[in-house]
Amino acid sequence: MDNILTIIISGIIGIAGGFGIAKLIEKSNISNLIKNAKKEAASILKDANLEAENIKKDKILQAKEKFIELKSEHEQVILSRDKKVAEIEKRVRDKESQVSNELSKAKKVNDDFESKTLEYTSKIENLDKKQAEVDKLHKSQLQQLEVISGLSAEEAKEQLVEGLKAEAKSKAMSHIQDTIEEAKLTAQQEAKKIIINTIQRVGTEEAVENCVSVFNIESDDVKGRIIGREGRNIRALEAATGVEIIVDDTPEAIILSCFDPVRREIARLALHKLVTDGRIHPARIEEVVAKTAKQIDDEIIEVGKRTVIDLGIHGLHPELIKVVGRMKYRSSYGQNLLQHSREVSKLCGIMAAELGLNVKLAKRAGLLHDIGKVPDAESDLPHALLGMQWAEKYGEKEEVCNAIGAHHDEIEMKSLLSPIIQVCDAISGARPGARRQVLDSYIQRLKDLEEVAYGFSGVKNAYAIQAGRELRVIVESEKVSDENAANLSFDISQKIQTEMTYPGQVKVTVIRETRAVNIAK
Repeated sequence: MDNILTIIISGIIGIAGGFGIAKLIEKSNISNLIKNAKKEAASILKDANLEAENIKKDKILQAKEKFIELKSEHEQVILSRDKKVAEIEKRVRDKESQVSNELSKAKKVNDDFESKTLEYTSKIENLDKKQAEVDKLHKSQLQQLEVISGLSAEEAKEQLVEGLKAEAKSKAMSHIQDTIEEAKLTAQQEAKKIIINTIQRVGTEEAVENCVSVFNIESDDVKGRIIGREGRNIRALEAATGVEIIVDDTPEAIILSCFDPVRREIARLALHKLVTDGRIHPARIEEVVAKTAKQIDDEIIEVGKRTVIDLGIHGLHPELIKVVGRMKYRSSYGQNLLQHSREVSKLCGIMAAELGLNVKLAKRAGLLHDIGKVPDAESDLPHALLGMQWAEKYGEKEEVCNAIGAHHDEIEMKSLLSPIIQVCDAISGARPGARRQVLDSYIQRLKDLEEVAYGFSGVKNAYAIQAGRELRVIVESEKVSDENAANLSFDISQKIQTEMTYPGQVKVTVIRETRAVNIAK
């Protein structure tokens, strides 16, 4: 037991001694670490101080350099300003010197002017004195002449003036008469030369204008299809187009007869489409005729555009272009109106060039001079005045309008362009073969027949066919009954009989058709 206590105590004492030794060792180590840390901190502080000194020196150097740079720039600015100020001062001095010189010169000129003014004043006074002496001398001479001649100065002057007047008038009249005779001779020669040259430079074909068109077919079997059952197809086609369709024994041909070329062309094209398509019945006929009429309207506009382009005319109103295109389907005394107007336009251009006038205006007036012959509705005005109104309405120049209105002497000519249009119109229309008077009167009679029918209420369409021997009238079924249709036919025939002069007889046919249309959905 005692041994165990002794061992335990010894162990405790050993542990306490070891702990003390360890503490001493640790204290020694901590002391060393503190010394080392102090040394390291001193070293770092020293390095920091050195670096701070270096940075401070660098910043001081940079500041000095910046100061020197700013100072240099400031000095340059000051030098530049000083230089500008010096230049301004120099210019001011130069201006002052120049002004001084000018003032001295002005003073010298003023002095010279005053001296010359005095000199001229004295000369004028001397001249006035001499003029008074001359007037006095002249008066005394006149008095002596009046005593010698027995006439006063005014009477002698009047006699001298009258003598000179008579002599001058005699010579002037003689000279004027010679000049007029020479001008007449020269003018006639020049006019003939210009007209002959103009005619020679324009060559056109003679007019060939018919009232029938021939529609060629491949075989005579097509004729039966065109006629239709009990003639319903041909009746529908004639009613839709206003053209008489003659189907006779002529091999492989059908005759289309109408005085209106537009109707004939619509009928020809429509018939061609129907025969090509093969479907020929009244409903299809009306549809094709309507489409063909629209196609002809488009073609009329295209013809007008091509015409103005070919003639070099620009800026024409679209409505006037359409009127020009419609000339293709109109004739004047058998002469195609578009061909005639193109010819007149070219003639006017050539003649205006020969006379030194505006060629473009002359060609423009020549093309438009007969636009009054293609109205949408009949007018009481002559075609020249109607054409002038249209030209004014669509913004044509005054010279062109006057030339259109005056080419048949309905109004006064106000420019040289007007007689040129008149002359060229005569040249184009008066040459052999250009026109046929009989055809025009015949067409006018057919138009008058149709106008008589349109004068009655309820008339939808009226077509003069059979060369004017038949008037076919289509009425509106809502407005005209079957009984009224017979009365209308009689009234129209009586009006034609009393108001018109015509050879033979005129058959008036009134057609009334009732349609009932419903749509199944």
